[in-house]
Amino acid sequence: MTGQLYEFLPPERFVAGTVGEPGERTFFLQARGGGRVVSVALEKGQVRLLADRIDELLGEAARRFGAEVEGSAPVDHGPLDTPIEEEFRVGAIGLGWDAESELVVVEMIQVPEDEDVEPDDEKLDRMRVQIAPAVARAFATRARSVVAAGRPPCPWCGGPIDVAGHLCPRSNGYRRREDGDDPVV
Repeated sequence: MTGQLYEFLPPERFVAGTVGEPGERTFFLQARGGGRVVSVALEKGQVRLLADRIDELLGEAARRFGAEVEGSAPVDHGPLDTPIEEEFRVGAIGLGWDAESELVVVEMIQVPEDEDVEPDDEKLDRMRVQIAPAVARAFATRARSVVAAGRPPCPWCGGPIDVAGHLCPRSNGYRRREDGDDPVV
């Protein structure tokens, strides 16, 4: 059985967003176009890495191909489109540059449910979008702000700090308060 391909060439909208409170958020990438909305779930780290890699890809496309990657598009700060129905959970993300069309190609591939299935297997669902460089930069800007809107990082270990504080491995077993003052026993 072949997996479903959700393709947006280009989408009307492509954004990262979350549902839930910091510490319990679910991250989504969502594409809209042609009268349909597709939402795929992924990890916070995947969102952050995708934003970073988009910037690197655009720099490389400008350097190697002389592509015009500057310009601006408005950053979409709107909420995710509802209803949010997870089509699949992302296991792998492919990112590329189409030199002919001068577009960024992002492909999200489903987490395999079977250990014997590889990410390039046609049985897995996929979502593919092609976006202009300015739209890609706006996407990366929003993605970074979505990631940053979570729990603040501990200044000593970098782990997330809950409202009640957290057990920092660098504090020798003491629980640090969110404000960074003395450890709380």
